[in-house]
Parts: sequence; structure tokens; C-alpha cells
Amino acid sequence: MFERTTYEIVIRGRATTRLLRPLLDDFVCDHTCDGVTRLIGEVHDSAHLHGVVAHLTSVNAQLISIAPLDLSPTTVTPFTNTPGTQQERTTT
Repeated sequence: MFERTTYEIVIRGRATTRLLRPLLDDFVCDHTCDGVTRLIGEVHDSAHLHGVVAHLTSVNAQLISIAPLDLSPTTVTPFTNTPGTQQERTTT
């Protein structure tokens, strides 16, 4: 079963709002300085993901990558070696 997942889709070039209009309700668009456009958004199921890819390929967008993002927060307590105290490095 597919669960909602946040994806990052990277396409070559600076995609216009007109090209991305059907996706802007579900994705945030970011144009980076290195000549790519990043789309970040929540994908509801595999049919939704296939629809996004179908739209991008239908407008001849060059897909560079499609990857799920791990948005789980990682908390790291820095290890310090203070005399007289004992601290552990923890990751949750």
C-alpha cells in the first residue's frame, strides 16, 4: 500500500509557470542557480506520481531525478567532553 510521501522532482532548465500550472496545487517550485527546477510536494499514491511524470514528459521536460524525501527530524546532541560530567551522543 502506498502512503503519502513527499517527493523531490528535479528537471533540467528553468520551467515556466505555464508549463507547471497543473502541478502548482500540489508542488512548490524552486529555481536554483545551477540551471534546474526543483518541485517538492506530497504525492498521494502511485497513480498521482505517474500522472505527474506523464504531465512532465508530455511537455518534454527533461527529468533529472525523482526521489522521496526523508523529512523525519533527526536530533543530535553534540558530544562534549567536560571534566566531571558524562554526556552521551544520542540520535533519535
